Parts: sequence; structure tokens; C-alpha cells
Amino acid sequence: RVLVTAAAATLARIQTDTVVAMLKALYPGLQFEIIAMSTTGDKILDTALSKIGEKSLFTKELEHALERNEVDLVVHSLKDLPTVLPPAFTIGAICKRENPCDAVVFHPKFVGKTLETLPERSVVGTSSLRRAAQLKRKFPHLEFKSIRGNLNTRLRKLDELQEFSAIILATAGLQRMGWQNRVGQGALGVEVRAKDQDILDLVGVLHDPETLLRCIAERAFLRHLEGGCSVPVAVHTAMKDGQLYLTGGVWSLDGSDSMQETMQATIHVPAQHEDGPEDDPQLVGITARNIPRGAQLAAENLGISLARLLLNKGAKNILDVARQLNDAH
Repeated sequence: RVLVTAAAATLARIQTDTVVAMLKALYPGLQFEIIAMSTTGDKILDTALSKIGEKSLFTKELEHALERNEVDLVVHSLKDLPTVLPPAFTIGAICKRENPCDAVVFHPKFVGKTLETLPERSVVGTSSLRRAAQLKRKFPHLEFKSIRGNLNTRLRKLDELQEFSAIILATAGLQRMGWQNRVGQGALGVEVRAKDQDILDLVGVLHDPETLLRCIAERAFLRHLEGGCSVPVAVHTAMKDGQLYLTGGVWSLDGSDSMQETMQATIHVPAQHEDGPEDDPQLVGITARNIPRGAQLAAENLGISLARLLLNKGAKNILDVARQLNDAH
């Protein structure tokens, strides 16, 4: 019997059910039991994420259960997992990514509008400094305010309160909830005990090679820049003709100052799983023994190289000021 846990929110349960369904199809002889748990991030709903100052908001309680052997694996949105994990844990699987884009959901009275055509000083809700900074730069006539809670709560706040004209959400979350009509992001990660070889082998078959390599590059970029919830940092990847394109950017809190660069590297994405590293193979918290080590290292190196390029061009100053201003407010 394999015990699986996830946060108690509806989306977390749907994501967990999705992963368990894939595992059941691969291992019909195994029993899977899902245990729902609440996390700190689910409980603290009156404070902006960037103000709480805790990197493992949505993972800590789940990792405690993993550490105590109460569960065998945890399903997360990969964006909720810090780029540096506690030593006892690793990401044993990264599933095929869904749509990583952001979505704008409008208040019913503004349906048919765009952000550009919303009235002056309309309030847009987002819990992400990165989304707010990018949008402030493009739509200076709008105001941005933090909105917390799970997807159901945020949509209820939008529809029932007259506070927000629109809110920004992850497209993948809306799609997983079946709310496409209201429309990272997009990738699911399965966290396991780093030394639990049986469970690592069990979940490793879920690795989607292309998504895995893209996520290694993205997480390496974020780790090297020390980008987290408290600074506006963005990263995006695309794979085309054997080339991995990585675009990264940093913004000031108000979006007025920004820096963006793109780099590429030739990376072989295996069509199916191949033999990978035998030794301790973790890169940016991810273990993938069935993906060639060379491809993983090339992806990590691309992320670090892009971060260094931005830092050499002055990104550190933008980020330091953003951190200081965020801490001061």
C-alpha cells in the first residue's frame, strides 16, 4: 500500500488524484490511499505571500508527514516547491506540463473587457509580486492588491465582493478545476524521501523528459538569482529543434525598472526513459535516474548562465531594492 498526501484544498486534491490515477494505471496491483492535510499557506490567508517570509509555506507540514514515514509521496504544484529542498527530500517525478500561462478572470460586470479597457484605477487582485510588477509596467492605469485563498475562495471574493475588477490566476489551476470558461506554472512535482529507492523507482516513470529538463533550467535560474515569493522574477522555457530557449527577467516592484534576456543551449531530450546517473543525482532538488545526466547538467548550466548574465548586467540591484521595499511595506 502506498500512502499519498496533499494539501486539503480542492485543486490540491484534484492534482493528487491525477497523479494517483497515472500510478494506478502503471501499477494495477498496488493500493493507493490519499490523506488530506492543511498547510501553513492554507491557514494564513490575511497576509500577502511575499510578507510571510517562509519559503516552505505550502510544503512544511506535508514534508513532516513524509519524514515520519506517515506517507510515501506528496504531490505539489512545482512552483510551490523551493529550489533548495531539505536534505532528506527530493522531487522524484515531474509530470508533463500543462498550460503555464497566467489567466485574467473578470468580475461579471466587466465580462468582455480587457485589462487595457478596464476603467481607470480598477483594482486587480494577485498574490504574486511578479505578476503585479509585469502588469503595472504595461497597465499603469490599474491598481493591484494582494488576494489570498484557494481558487474557490479567490473566485468567490471576485464575484461577491465589489473590491476587485479582475484577478490573475494560473491557467493550469483553472483547467484542472474544470473552469476553462473563466479563463506553472503548469507542472506537477512528486516529492519523496531522498533515500527511499523503492518509491523513487515507483514514481520515476512519471517523469516527462522535456518538462523535467525545462524545469531544471528554470529552477537553476531561480536558485542562482535567489528568486522567491519576495521578489518579482520570471522565467520561461521553450524547446524547439533540439534547442532549449530560456528567457528570464527581473522587475522593480512598480514595474518601472526591468531587465530581460534569453539564452539557448543544444539539449538532447530522450524520446523515452534511458539510463541516467547511478550516484546521488539530485539537481535543484530533482532526482531523475532515467534521464541522461548530460542533458540534466546542460539544462542546469543554461539556468545558471542566464542568471549570471542578468546579475552581471545589474539585476542584483533591482532585486535588492525590490526586497527592501517589500520588507518595508
